[in-house]
Amino acid sequence: MRYAQGGGLTDAERAARERIRLQAVERFEGGEKNQEIAAALRVSERSVERWRRAWSERGEAGILSKGSPGRPRLSSVQIARLERELERGPLVHGWADQRWRLARVKTLIGRLFHVSYTVEGTWRLLKRHGRSWQQPTRRAIERDDAAVELWKKEVWPRVKAVRRRVTAGSSSRMGPASR
Repeated sequence: MRYAQGGGLTDAERAARERIRLQAVERFEGGEKNQEIAAALRVSERSVERWRRAWSERGEAGILSKGSPGRPRLSSVQIARLERELERGPLVHGWADQRWRLARVKTLIGRLFHVSYTVEGTWRLLKRHGRSWQQPTRRAIERDDAAVELWKKEVWPRVKAVRRRVTAGSSSRMGPASR
């Protein structure tokens, strides 16, 4: 089944679908056929076939909801540890520079907790816990901020072009002299 752009089902919608599957189980036990159950519950026969197969293989547990597929995979203790490791910096974890990139955080999570996230999932995890990934401004090591400020205050005003005064013009594509 395809879901709307927002993702999967809410907890209430998941519970409603589970109730329908449980009603189907009651009808399985009553000996009804898949076609009758599908018509009564207003679902497809194929769904009823899947439910019947899951019920016959695993019992009622086979048709119960497995919960939200998007629930967090890291516990609060693991999140706290991840925060501490991020504070230590990338150099400690073997990267050559001091930038935490999403791919690096993803790799760190895999190393620490043996859990696989996508890069987008890593971004969402960090965002959910109040972090943001940011690319630092690139600056030369030799940069002298005091000299830059001095240049902006003293030199730039002297070399900056003088603005021309705004004068009334013509909206015509032809200049006034060509008339």
